[in-house]
Amino acid sequence: MARYKSDLLNLLDERGYIHQITDASGLDALATQQIVPGYIGFDPTAPSLHVGSMVQIMLLRRLQQAGHKPIVLMGGGTGKVGDPSFKDEARKLMAVETINSNIASIKTVFERFLTFGDGPTDAIMLDNAEWLDALQYLPFLRDYGQHFSVNRMLSFDSVKLRLEREQSLSFLEFNYMILQAYDFLELSRRAGCRLQMGGSDQWGNIVNGIELSRRVDGTEVYGVTTPLITTADGGKMGKTMSGAVWLNEDQLSHFDYWQFWRNTDDRDVGRFMRLFTDLPLDEIARLEALEGAEINEAKKVLATEATALCRGRAAAEAAAETARLTFEQSAAAAADLPTLAVEGGTIGIVDALVRTGLAASKSEARRKIAEGAVRLDDQPVHEPTHEVAIGATPVKLSLGRKRHALLQRG
Repeated sequence: MARYKSDLLNLLDERGYIHQITDASGLDALATQQIVPGYIGFDPTAPSLHVGSMVQIMLLRRLQQAGHKPIVLMGGGTGKVGDPSFKDEARKLMAVETINSNIASIKTVFERFLTFGDGPTDAIMLDNAEWLDALQYLPFLRDYGQHFSVNRMLSFDSVKLRLEREQSLSFLEFNYMILQAYDFLELSRRAGCRLQMGGSDQWGNIVNGIELSRRVDGTEVYGVTTPLITTADGGKMGKTMSGAVWLNEDQLSHFDYWQFWRNTDDRDVGRFMRLFTDLPLDEIARLEALEGAEINEAKKVLATEATALCRGRAAAEAAAETARLTFEQSAAAAADLPTLAVEGGTIGIVDALVRTGLAASKSEARRKIAEGAVRLDDQPVHEPTHEVAIGATPVKLSLGRKRHALLQRG
């Protein structure tokens, strides 16, 4: 039975996006009465977003699917300060040229997930530098500073955590939550925005914006946060041994992106399908109920559907075919090559060389790495500290041109 009256909140609820809502009944009623413009902010700290941003991108997609208006807010202004939320230390400040270059690069990925245009439910993209860069310090303090309680700001978990650890929190960073609150006020005025969404770490910032809009303009606005997405083993979503899983194809190949989703833990398959694909819920229920070796078929579906959204259907199907051929070739080769089963799927490169017999000792293994003679799936390895992450597909370990072994998950 549906928990809400609006298609929007029912959709978000059924697919697992809701952690907190500032006023569920108020937002639910509004979403049944009008098109709700809602926004999420993205700070341009790199040329590409990574998989850790996918929940928020999909949240904007769900907003549009439910008949409402997504607003993508690029933090060209706030990016000059840096969000301190739940960070152990201040972010390095970026040059304006770097920020602008990153924004231009990041923009391209949103066009795959959202329909942009001038229609009532078409997505729009804005940059908060448009209004933040024009602010004058004394008028801003006079008009808006009175609405922020330092006592209240100190009570938010994102700030309290830094202070409890006795880690420095600069005045520059402390201003971030004021600027984000002001963003909500500006978007309310400029675009009729009534909803801010974000991760659970943004709760305090969102609440500040809601209170500022109410006090200054008397406007009722709302907030929704998503749960922190962790993997079944407790790891952070999108963190792998080989680094960040970038969304832009010039940062990460289609195949590697597909393979990331293919390596999903069995226990996460259904949840990730609901969050990161458009598959119908009944089809997801069927796939997540598969057991044993059959769950691998569900993982392939997850990988192909998630990749199709981000990289296009043709790229997803090509990656799936590459994986199939790679796996079959590896399986055929396994009959002729020494194979090491790795418990947990992770092993240091030096240990791998010794345990497969390709190197007689750890010192020989390190020397061969330094000589450039060691490769993983035909890619050279240069660091003796490299950790090999093994997914569903075995990894070929090579020493020189003629000696090979296979590493597979134990």
